[in-house]
Amino acid sequence: MKSAPRHTKPVLFVLTSHSVKGETGEPTGFYLGEVTHPLAVLDAAGISAEFASIHGGEPPVDGLDLSDETNSRYWNSEDFRRAIRNTSRLSDIDPKNYSAIFFAGGHGAMWDFPTSSAVNTVARDIYEAGGIVAAVCHGPAALVNITLSSGVPLVAGKNVASFTDDEERAVKLDKVVPFLLASTLAACGAHHHPAPDWTANVVVDGRLVTGQNPQSATGVGEALRDLLIA
Repeated sequence: MKSAPRHTKPVLFVLTSHSVKGETGEPTGFYLGEVTHPLAVLDAAGISAEFASIHGGEPPVDGLDLSDETNSRYWNSEDFRRAIRNTSRLSDIDPKNYSAIFFAGGHGAMWDFPTSSAVNTVARDIYEAGGIVAAVCHGPAALVNITLSSGVPLVAGKNVASFTDDEERAVKLDKVVPFLLASTLAACGAHHHPAPDWTANVVVDGRLVTGQNPQSATGVGEALRDLLIA
């Protein structure tokens, strides 16, 4: 494997700040494994990452499965925990400082990623400067309202993966989330490619990398790494 070029700018990991699943009162947030698994891939390749969230500060966490070795290793790392406690506010980010933007999943993303104007501007500017946009699971909720300077949706005509409508029904949240992600991406002009529930599925279309579910998180990290060191 080639090592990362020394001039590679960091990857910006973006986490949801939304903490409740709709009207249910049930907690949510960013899904830990969808941060740690891609991060482990980038760390191993010498590619640095920085963290932002919609509101900044410490975002809520979901999927706190510490039986997962990668989750446990990062969650018990004071450097990682400090970074998570002190995320930048996305609207304060200068897109010129990053080689890629990665939107982690977790159900909270369904509420605040699509409604954030900073998601649109930061991702658009990184992409139009030749950078990479990546997302996994519910992270592609960020993509539904990203519009390029031409006025065309980023996903229009692009091949993508995301948490599927069937997976949403399987976890009985299809009536809780504000919209069904896969159907909405298709309505934006994307070509959505589903795999069977809970199987790894990563789709790369140029500088757009998307993954279907938590099982796809490592693969999204690998695809992102490969584009950065190509």
